[in-house]
Amino acid sequence: MAKKLPITKRNLIDKADRRMLTFAGIAAFVVIFSIISSKSLLSQLTYQNRLASANQTALDQLITDTSSEHSLVSSYQLFTSSPTNIIDGTSTAQGLNDGNNGQIILDALPSKYDFPAMITSVDNLLSTSGVEVTGISGLDEQIAQQADQTSSSPSPVPMTFQFTVSGSYQNIQSLFDTFQRSIRPFQFQNVSFQASTSSTNQTNLTLTATAQTFYQPEKIFNITTEVVQ
Repeated sequence: MAKKLPITKRNLIDKADRRMLTFAGIAAFVVIFSIISSKSLLSQLTYQNRLASANQTALDQLITDTSSEHSLVSSYQLFTSSPTNIIDGTSTAQGLNDGNNGQIILDALPSKYDFPAMITSVDNLLSTSGVEVTGISGLDEQIAQQADQTSSSPSPVPMTFQFTVSGSYQNIQSLFDTFQRSIRPFQFQNVSFQASTSSTNQTNLTLTATAQTFYQPEKIFNITTEVVQ
């Protein structure tokens, strides 16, 4: 059994000091706890404000994108349903300059690297000009281009080729006109001519040219996530 101290002035002072020390300790704990809690609450409030701002930004962008999507669909349908296409052909026919605008754009700038198809297209253009095709060549970079079939920011990629043809002056002139009217864009980098005269005194031209056309990788759309710190 604890010994009971006599009630003296000194004992009363000591008891009061211990009580004050206890109260001071409790008060200090409450103050420190309040400061830490306030700091945590302030940090949480700031984070919630940033999160709410990011959510609102994403929502505003989504509303804008949805509105743009409807407008884009309407514009595309109007673009492809036009009776006359952008090269003055008929959208529903199957002639050389016919087809809807959407298909024409894809033919003009394919989204896949296809060197054999490009060579076939060039051969068709040369043949329709009435010239004699001596040779068509080029470097097929299918393996090198395989990794670049899609891009988030695509740009045209050149495909270089060479060809040699022969024919009359009118045929050669027709050849350049044919390339100029082609749906697919072509750039001539180097041309050389050699003239010869046949036994009937007709002038025959041999054209050797280096040219390039293009393809453009498909555009990819990435949906990304953002961590709000």
